Amino acid sequence: MSDWWDELLPTRPYAKPPGLLPMLRVIAYDIADPRRFQRVANLCEDHAVRVQRSVYECWLDDGEFATFWQKISAEIDHAEDRVVAYGLDSRSARDRQTLGATMVCTEKVLCYFV
Repeated sequence: MSDWWDELLPTRPYAKPPGLLPMLRVIAYDIADPRRFQRVANLCEDHAVRVQRSVYECWLDDGEFATFWQKISAEIDHAEDRVVAYGLDSRSARDRQTLGATMVCTEKVLCYFV
């Protein structure tokens, strides 16, 4: 027997659940110790593309990002270091602008030479 409230307000699944699709995220950090700096840089290079010395871009869904964020958290000294991450929705990601000669592609591209 169904509840009248459920019939009044039926639950509908999201067509695209939040966090399911990858989102462009920008990660920037200021690490005080050179060893910690290198460890965080290595972690970032495993998941993202470097666009500046301490700035990375990556396409990760919420689950992938949470795992990545925990790894970074384990490497830094929370009293001395600072790491920030910004998530950009698809419209903002498409509208981003860059200047300069050395632009980095944020998507992995596979090329074949014959």
